[in-house]
Amino acid sequence: MSDTQQTSGSKPGDGKDIAGREFLAFTLGSEEYGIDILKVQEIRGYEVVTRIANAPEFIKGVINLRGIIIPVVDMRIKFNLGTPVYDQFTVVIILNIGGRIVGMVVDSVSDVTTLSPEQVKPAPEMGTAFSTDYMIGLGTIDERMLILVDIDKLMSSSEMGLIDKLAA
Repeated sequence: MSDTQQTSGSKPGDGKDIAGREFLAFTLGSEEYGIDILKVQEIRGYEVVTRIANAPEFIKGVINLRGIIIPVVDMRIKFNLGTPVYDQFTVVIILNIGGRIVGMVVDSVSDVTTLSPEQVKPAPEMGTAFSTDYMIGLGTIDERMLILVDIDKLMSSSEMGLIDKLAA
């Protein structure tokens, strides 16, 4: 069972390679994002983290997850989306990326959505804080639009420094 193999004629980012996959929808500010549900290990309420000296600002610190110390990234700080507010809706999405466990703080999670090829549009080129390098595309569900994030690529990027480059 290899759902990661691409069919001939499709190239990464054209939407064909993610068709029929399920995405966890979450919010950051007023925008909705989606990540591959297969990368999600669990979803937890926000808890106080232990700060690490000299860590980048977007790395909130670490938490002890059943005996495993994991780094926690605040995506609002990472994407420069204003001052984060931590309330009862704030959650930490625990991700398993290349065998490494990482926490990701988001404003809230909404649902899990399956996207068909027609619902995935390529990401437009734009000069924003959110680099299109980390976008798979845009998922459209009725009036909603999900910014689909390549969470592997984002978390293994050099500026994150959390995970060694994943083997291609």
